[in-house]
Formats: sequence, structure tokens, C-alpha cells
Amino acid sequence: MTLVDTAGHRIAGVLSTPSGTSSKLAVLCHGFLSNKNSSTNKALTRLLAERNIASLRFDFFGQGESDGPFEAITVSTAVGQAEAALGWATSQGFREIGLVGSSFGGLVAILVAGRTPGLRCVALKCPVPDFPEVLHLEFGSSGMAEWKRTHTIPDVTGGSARIPLRYGFYEDCLRHNGYEAAARITCPTLIVQGDEDELVPLHQARRLREALRAPARLEIMSGADHGFSKAEHFHTMTGLITDWIATHLT
Repeated sequence: MTLVDTAGHRIAGVLSTPSGTSSKLAVLCHGFLSNKNSSTNKALTRLLAERNIASLRFDFFGQGESDGPFEAITVSTAVGQAEAALGWATSQGFREIGLVGSSFGGLVAILVAGRTPGLRCVALKCPVPDFPEVLHLEFGSSGMAEWKRTHTIPDVTGGSARIPLRYGFYEDCLRHNGYEAAARITCPTLIVQGDEDELVPLHQARRLREALRAPARLEIMSGADHGFSKAEHFHTMTGLITDWIATHLT
């Protein structure tokens, strides 16, 4: 399926529905340099269907099959695309809607949820409420200077080649405060993060929990990394998110 955001960008998405009819839907926001078919999204799609909950997973700008190029992505663009997905879901008759975000998608989910009062719940996997801090920690002052000079960044997924990304991405990040947005979220929110996350410092999850005024739960998983790469950690994480969505989409 294809969606279109307010800027006219084409968004590739997949709507997965359970065998029975359902008015319940989870919108899934993938992470940075990922796509709608990430291992987390596919696992959640299956687990949610088993609970009679539909899911909509989509590609952010410049990733997967959506319009690009990736080098021009901004947080603002991603927020607009998540809002387009939510708007489409509402237009299709889904009445109980939850929002799920992984890492970068977690920041997007926080920002969107902070101005979407009709959501039933939010679930966040290792979200990045303060992306500028993470970028500085990951790249250092010299790396930030090289980014500004070359409009490229190292491949944070482990590749050796540098990736084109305009420095305007960072400048746009500075305009989005996940903690302030979290204070405006009105629905129950789950945060799941590993205590060995190598990309997002654990204090961000703790501060995010403190910023949330709606009912919230923080699950810190012992030994888990940013990608929940061990099978037992991945199983627990996807189970927690599925249970949270199923419990609150009533």
C-alpha cells in the first residue's frame, strides 16, 4: 500500500490484519537506517495478529521503498509521515490505535504522541528522546565537524562506507525535545531498554520516564544491547510490547 504525507512524499507501507475483523491497530515506526520489515516490526506484526490486532508498518523517507533520498531526511519529515500513517488508519475505521517506535522511531513516536491525544497507548523500544546528545556521543567533536563539512556520517549499523546525510538533520534535531513532548502524552506509555545499550545512554530512558505524566512503565533489561541481539532479550522485548498494546487497546 502507498500513503502520501502533507509534503507529497510517497510512503510505502504494509497493513497486516488478523484473520477476524478488528478495529484495533498498532502503527509501527522503525529505527534509523532500517525499514518497515525490520526484525522487530515483523515479529510484532505476527504477535499482534495472534491477539487480533492489526498493524501498519511503513518506511520513513529515503528508507525501504518510500520516496527519498535518505540524505534529505529530517525528524520533522519523519514526524509528518507518522502522522500521515495515523491519519490514514483513522480514515479506515480503526478506532483503538497504539503507536510503537524503535530507537529513532521512538523519538518520532514520542513527538507524535505528544500532539495526538486520541491514541490509546505508546510502546517505545530503546527510544532516543535527546538525539543531539546521542549524535555528539557517537561522533565526537571531530566527527560532528566532519559531518558538517562533508554532509556524510559513519554507518552506525556497522558498515565501512560513509553515508550521505545533510548536516541539516542535526540542526533539525535541535528543534525537537523528546522530554518536553513526553510531558504532553496523555496515554499509557511503555519504555523498554537494555542496560548494555551501546548507542542510547540509559539516563535518557530514566529521564524520559520522569518526564511522562501519563501512566508509564520503564523496563530495563539486564544484559540487553541496543538491538536486543540475544534471542532471549528479543523475545522478552517483543512480548512486553505486545502485551502492552493488547492490554490498552480495549
